[in-house]
This record gives sequence, structure tokens and C-alpha cells, in this order.
Amino acid sequence: MQLPDMNLLVALDALLDEGSVVGAAQRMNLSPAAMSRTLGRIREALGDPILVRAGRGLVPTPRALALREQVGQLVEQAGQVFRSAEDVDLLHLDRAFNIRTNDLFIALYGAQLLRMMHEQAPRTVLRFVPESGGGDDDIVLRDGRTDLIISSSIDLPPEIKVQTLFHTYYVGLARRDHPIFEAEITPARFAEYPQISVSRRGRANGPIDAELANFKVERRVALITPSFHSALFSLPDSDLILPMPANILNSVARLGLPLRSFEIPVPLERVNVMQAWHPRFHNDPAHRWLRQTLKACCQVDP
Repeated sequence: MQLPDMNLLVALDALLDEGSVVGAAQRMNLSPAAMSRTLGRIREALGDPILVRAGRGLVPTPRALALREQVGQLVEQAGQVFRSAEDVDLLHLDRAFNIRTNDLFIALYGAQLLRMMHEQAPRTVLRFVPESGGGDDDIVLRDGRTDLIISSSIDLPPEIKVQTLFHTYYVGLARRDHPIFEAEITPARFAEYPQISVSRRGRANGPIDAELANFKVERRVALITPSFHSALFSLPDSDLILPMPANILNSVARLGLPLRSFEIPVPLERVNVMQAWHPRFHNDPAHRWLRQTLKACCQVDP
């Protein structure tokens, strides 16, 4: 029995992951023409077009979508056969790592993480992917499109590996001359002013509202944004209040905005920020190095 050309499997994985002949060619250090010919061979071998044109781009066929996870796992398993179980040559590691997280984490740790990575593995690429409100975290981890998810609010199946990176808590933030600072900040006075909710899913309510209800008061969320940075720039010229993680305050101060923080006058649980990954990468030496580097990065004050 003649074995199939395993190079086609690797090329198929790159094509399905990139969704582009040019992108797959760059990933495999081939010319676009060579990758186009390879795609032709894959189509012939599978009896399916795999990628079809839609406007200016390419989209996968149903057969390609059905094969994506299986192909990715086979390529990963084949790679592990030829890699040491313990060691990785970091100086020559040529790999892009995809991390899904929010803009707050990127602002706090992005540059520092990149520095730490490049000190040991100068040829690696760090790619941050924005959070999604679609509830597909387990899918992007399973199909290999994302190496790590960093979040404080992820609902994942039990097989997904998780590790705590750090703890933080929420404080209030408002313009420096906000009237809330003119007297003691009680639950009632805190709820008196319009507030911002930062939610990738567009939610207005959360733990703060549940605690305020115990004091028989209700706040009014007047603005909902997907990111903390867009929320920050809404504060200097308004009476809005922004609850936000305390560990970002040093970075906010460096922006030079006329803002002031205060303790939120209701009891709130500390926030547990963690990294999550699929077990297919758990024993991969390069991925383990990434997780360890990220963990070490979060132990350093930003």
C-alpha cells in the first residue's frame, strides 16, 4: 500500500488555518505559485475543491471544515514524534503564538511579554487576538487557531487546562473633579451617577449590581463598550463612572488623563485571571515554555 504524501497534510493544515494561498505559502516558506500547485494536488487527492473563491477571498468547503480539526491534530502529533519530549531549541524556534485576550491585558503585559519571549526565542511571533462575544472559546482552542485564552470569565469544558495568572479587584474611576469626591462615597452616592459597563457581550449588569441590590439601590449604566480603553477616554468630559481592575491604575496614570480612583463601597469578590489551553498542547515543549513565560511575566509589576 502506497503511503500518502505527508507534505500535503502539512500544506492542507496551513491552508485551512490561513484561509489563503498567500498566507499558507508564507507560513511554509514557499512561493504562492508553488502553494497553488500544492492546493491543486490536494484537491485531486481529496476529490474536493477545499477552498473556493468568495469575493476577494477564499472560504472552506463543508468537507474542508469537517477535516480541519482532524488534520490539525494529525500534524501536531506528527510534529511531536520528531520533537524532544523535554527540550526545545528556543534560539531557533520559528513559531507564531496566538493569544486571545482583551485590550486591558495587552496594555498591561503585551510589551513585557514580548521582551521576555524575544530574550529567549528571538524568532517567535506574538499575535494577540481580540476576545469574541460568540462563546466559541472552546472551539478555537480545540481546532488549534488559538494557543491560549487569557480571561477572568470563561466557561470551558472540563478537559481544557487552566492556570491562575494573578488576582485583582475592581475600583471606581472618574474625572478628577467629579462631584462624587465631594462627600463620603456610599452605595447610594455611588449609584447616583451614570456608569460604564465594559462587556464584550454587551451586558449592562454584573456582580456590582447584585451587591448594590443588598443596599436597596440600583445604578444606571448609561454606556456599554467592548473595551476599557474606549471607556477611559469617555471619563474626562463627563460624570460617568468606570469600574475597572485595580492593577491597570499605574498604566492609566501614565496616560496623563485627569482621572482619580476610589474604592467601590460594596463588597466584591477578587477577580481571578487565568490562562487556558487545549490538552493537545499540554506536553508540547514550546507551548509549555510559552505558558511558563507568561506566568512569569504576570508576576512582575507592570
